[in-house]
Amino acid sequence: MSEIKGEPNHIQLPNGLSLPRIGFGVFRIKYADCYDLVTAALDTGYRRIDTSEVYGNEDVCGKAVIDWCERNRAPRTDIILSTKLANCSDYAATRASIRSSLHHLGTYIDIFSIFSPAAGSKARIESWRVMEEFVDRGDIRYLGVCNYGIKHLEELYASEPKYFPIVNQIELHPFLARDDIVNWCKGHDILVEAYSPLTNGIRLQDPTLVELANSVGVDVPRLLLRWSLEKGYIPIVQCTNLDQIKHNLNIFSFQIPEEIKDRITSLDEHWHADSSYDPTICE
Repeated sequence: MSEIKGEPNHIQLPNGLSLPRIGFGVFRIKYADCYDLVTAALDTGYRRIDTSEVYGNEDVCGKAVIDWCERNRAPRTDIILSTKLANCSDYAATRASIRSSLHHLGTYIDIFSIFSPAAGSKARIESWRVMEEFVDRGDIRYLGVCNYGIKHLEELYASEPKYFPIVNQIELHPFLARDDIVNWCKGHDILVEAYSPLTNGIRLQDPTLVELANSVGVDVPRLLLRWSLEKGYIPIVQCTNLDQIKHNLNIFSFQIPEEIKDRITSLDEHWHADSSYDPTICE
């Protein structure tokens, strides 16, 4: 296992934003546990917290971030807090949703993203225009998208937006490569965030992954997260085990040999951990 000395754990963007290379997500985390788990993640060293209007836990996420900053005398700017618009809609509905998120979080939003492109072209563009207004107001710092395929990204760019997305969060792991979307994003300076980077736990016993993890000297979760980093993705990891939360962050001290990384990448079979429905191809 190759050691890396002083590898940065943030990505410095041209716009000045310093974005952590791994994030802690709260999808499917029980509401009653969310505050403590976000706090534990922050204590461990995570500086990117990812929630959504549709998760129903924006309030406890926001409170955990605010309380942690106050308790540790840390500036709020140390944390990147992101949330998402549950459903694209018309001007009034989108505006109401953003106001609701701001109210529940109790603080400004670092990255606000459209959760899915499924609502259709008109709703996507109209929602984006509303989101831009909140950037101008200072309530949102940056905008992003989730589950956008190339045609959705091209549509957004063709609309001549005032602000371009800085991230596209899509399901990504060795069994779902999506090189076309990834390459388009990289060519347009959009960072790719990987949700379900651990396949929701479904493929952690895959014999090839177990073999390769053993050869590197790490467990499968760390191998997958490190693979995401070396592919240039930002993995958003969900976890409810306190020890594993800390363990998952320990991915900056080693690198994967090139031949092993190639074998991991070759596992692509267009398999979805989350659903048989692929939002990146919707109209």
